[in-house]
Amino acid sequence: MDFNLDNLRKAAVEIAGIGGNSTLKYFKQSFDLEFKKDASPVTNADRNAEMLMREAIKSRFPDHGIIGEEFGSEREDADVVWVLDPIDGTQSFIHGVPFYTTLIGILIKGIPEVGVIYAPALNEMVSAATGGGCFLNRDRTGVRSCNKLSEATFLTTDMEHVYKHGYIEQFEKLLDQTRIHRTWGDAYGHMMVATGRADIMFDPILNLWDAAALLPIVKESGGSYFDVKGNETVTSGSAISSSPALKQSILSFFD
Repeated sequence: MDFNLDNLRKAAVEIAGIGGNSTLKYFKQSFDLEFKKDASPVTNADRNAEMLMREAIKSRFPDHGIIGEEFGSEREDADVVWVLDPIDGTQSFIHGVPFYTTLIGILIKGIPEVGVIYAPALNEMVSAATGGGCFLNRDRTGVRSCNKLSEATFLTTDMEHVYKHGYIEQFEKLLDQTRIHRTWGDAYGHMMVATGRADIMFDPILNLWDAAALLPIVKESGGSYFDVKGNETVTSGSAISSSPALKQSILSFFD
């Protein structure tokens, strides 16, 4: 069993590239669009990308498990489990907005240890493994120093889920206290924090395949990754990435 985290990071970078690059032949081109039972969109680009990533993982690591958004779980009780989101930000993808990403998180005995966020339309690949730092393409990267909410750039994905999941009061307080707010959202928002281009990203709702890649990336970038109760987890359904100095100020709005 290969537990060399940097080797796994490098493999995940390659496999995210395979999946993400396959989406480019559909992006701003023709694709098949359907809606799932929860009304979320899915395209043949999503399914094709996940299929290619699964094939690559199985050929290289046949004893590893896989959890994917589109095709479910295989060997999810394995010591090493790959968690895949072929297109995070499908709404961006279908509208021709380049902020969609391909996500890979790797769990080692249930703990997120490796993460990759790949924005293929922008050629930005962020990767991290526990103890090894965070990289934007080939260069080390990290959060920027921001000690005051009044100086912070605050990101969310959209207002719909802020309202739907009962966070409008907290959102309005953050909106009032921060310098600027934009909806450069989904995983790309967390990437923005990890690469020093924003200071807070708030996700009211996300699944394991949305979150597994984010925690190691944000932590290795020197940032803080936590849910609305302050816990460092990828399974609670909410997520905030931020400059560490802002964590307690943010959480004070969620008390």
